[in-house]
Amino acid sequence: MKSRILGFVKAQSLRMKLVLPVSLILISTIIGFSLYTNKKQSDSFHREMESTGETIIRMLSSTAELGVVLESPYELENALKILEPFENVQYVEITNSDEQVLITYGEWDSTNVQFQDKIEGDDLQSKKHCKDYYIQNELGQNFILMTYPVFYKEEILDRETLGLTGGVNDNDNTNFNIEEIGEVKLILSLENLQKAISTDRNAAIFLTIIVTIFALIILSFLVNFIIEPIKKMVDVTTQISKGDLEQKLNIDRQDEIGQLALTFDQMVESLKASRDEIEDYNKTLEEKIVERTVELEEAQSQLVQSEKLGAIGQLAAGVAHELNNPLGGILGYAQFTLEKLKKNVPENTTAKEMNSYVKYLTDIEKQARRCKNIVQNLLRFSRSSKTTELSGINLNSIIDDTCTFVEHQLHMNQILLKVNLDDKLPEIQANAGQLQQVFTNLIINAMHASPPDSEIQVITRFSPPLGEFDGTVEVQIIDQGKGIPKENLKKIFEPFFTTKEVGKGTGLGLSVSYGILKEHGAEVKVDSKVDKGTCFTITFPLQKSYKTTDTNTEEYIDKFNKS
Repeated sequence: MKSRILGFVKAQSLRMKLVLPVSLILISTIIGFSLYTNKKQSDSFHREMESTGETIIRMLSSTAELGVVLESPYELENALKILEPFENVQYVEITNSDEQVLITYGEWDSTNVQFQDKIEGDDLQSKKHCKDYYIQNELGQNFILMTYPVFYKEEILDRETLGLTGGVNDNDNTNFNIEEIGEVKLILSLENLQKAISTDRNAAIFLTIIVTIFALIILSFLVNFIIEPIKKMVDVTTQISKGDLEQKLNIDRQDEIGQLALTFDQMVESLKASRDEIEDYNKTLEEKIVERTVELEEAQSQLVQSEKLGAIGQLAAGVAHELNNPLGGILGYAQFTLEKLKKNVPENTTAKEMNSYVKYLTDIEKQARRCKNIVQNLLRFSRSSKTTELSGINLNSIIDDTCTFVEHQLHMNQILLKVNLDDKLPEIQANAGQLQQVFTNLIINAMHASPPDSEIQVITRFSPPLGEFDGTVEVQIIDQGKGIPKENLKKIFEPFFTTKEVGKGTGLGLSVSYGILKEHGAEVKVDSKVDKGTCFTITFPLQKSYKTTDTNTEEYIDKFNKS
């Protein structure tokens, strides 16, 4: 119920929300005041009637004393003459002490009379002797019934006062003997009183209606005076929300609403100026965005390339060693073969010697190809590209190339590199050079964090598609180093954040790697425990072309479980 009332109130207009409660309060106040005034006036009329009846009945009691004593109708008729000015007197009855009716005035039918409220007198004397009630006859007419005794006062003379001839002293204590010799019954009609009360009530109702109408008219005028500018403001705001900033309120008032309208017009002017400025700015914004995008791409490319060069610098010793061994073999075999050929004439060369020459040349070719592969990997790794060119690659081959760079450097730091590659990895769409940079950076970081005689593991794993799961290719790089504190785990991919000593790291390696992986749609998870080691898990989404049917999926799972 409460929610319905609140909903009804909220659905009403502001005008109704102002007029309705104020009108209810105003009408309730006027009606309440009118009822209270009418009640007080009715009580006043009744008290006045009660006072008048009390006065009349006491006068009758006093003037009828002699007539009751003598039981003289003539004296009693004279006593009843005092009733002529009082038009509300309905009936008077005077009886003696034997309840014998001595005289009556007016007419009264005492049958089917109902007693209603008792009237309490204001003094002890009236409370003692009066028996006053409001009564109603069978016709529904209301009356006041009053009874009062008729007293006979007899002065008591004693010996001290019997012979006094010098007058009576007011200060003398004169004794009287008071005796009830009869009773006066007075019935007052309330017809005129009720007419007066009804007239006053009708006047109050009429006045209430008139005051309420005038109050509602004034209230409506005041509400319109307040609501109309607000309604105009709503209409103008609606037009402004549609883009029409030429609208204005133009309300010429000196009160708070006028100030609000002036401020609103100023705000619209400010919005119009801002919109014009934005439109002018938007005309050149696209060109600025293109310029800034190019600048950011160039900066990112330079950042990636600088990290590559930093990694190449760290790998220089290992690459030089890797090239030195095969080049030494090539030089040795070439010199040995050349010396043999100089000593032996080709026509005198035996088959055994020719087989030796072939073996030497085969070793020279093998070592030369090894040098070529090292140089090609190095060139591929260091190649700068402004765009991320994706192609189908196998992560195992990228990891093999990466290990070619770093295994000698790991060997020099007495760290064992274990590689466990899943031979069932499907191809993914990626940039080989960028992923090689990521893996190199992660392995070098693991090397820096690992103590001698520890090991670093590189693991690949394939999770085939299953149901709504598209399948993934996962790479893990696990070290046994000092680990990363929990408070730093959320910071390691932030630019320039590093825990290395000054001069040994820029803090950009992981940040650049993270950006490359995000461009490839990969997810990175880091688990680390202090003094236990760290595990970087990189998950690449499988391309939709590698989704299989349910039958093929079961084959994938069987092969995966067997492996």
